Order: sequence, then C-alpha cells, then structure tokens
Amino acid sequence: MIAYRFLTEDDTSAFCHKVTEALSKGWVLHGAPSYAYDAGRGVMRCGQAVTKEVDGEYSPEVKLGRL
Repeated sequence: MIAYRFLTEDDTSAFCHKVTEALSKGWVLHGAPSYAYDAGRGVMRCGQAVTKEVDGEYSPEVKLGRL
C-alpha cells in the first residue's frame, strides 16, 4: 500500500525539520510544497505531501506518523 501524509507547520525551521525527519524515515516528496498566509494567526504556513510504500492493507487505525 502507498501511505500518504500532508505535513504542515508555520514557516520556520520547524517545517524543514519535520519534512527532513519524514524523508530520513523513507517518506518521499509528492508534488510541490504549498505556502499560504494564515490570517487568523498572522503567520505564513507551509505544507508538503509525502508518500511511502509500506506492507499491509489500509485501515483508519493506521498511525501514519509511525510508519
């Protein structure tokens, strides 16, 4: 199965660390990153989709961050 996650974070180094950690665990970038203004909080937000080929079948109970 191919697992999918969409990582988000404020536009700080924390976002880069979150994506780098996912890549170090075998996740692969999927598409271009996104960047948007969060007017409610007054900050820029980043997002990046990642995928990973894993054994097993999909279940809503799968903890994607632990794959």
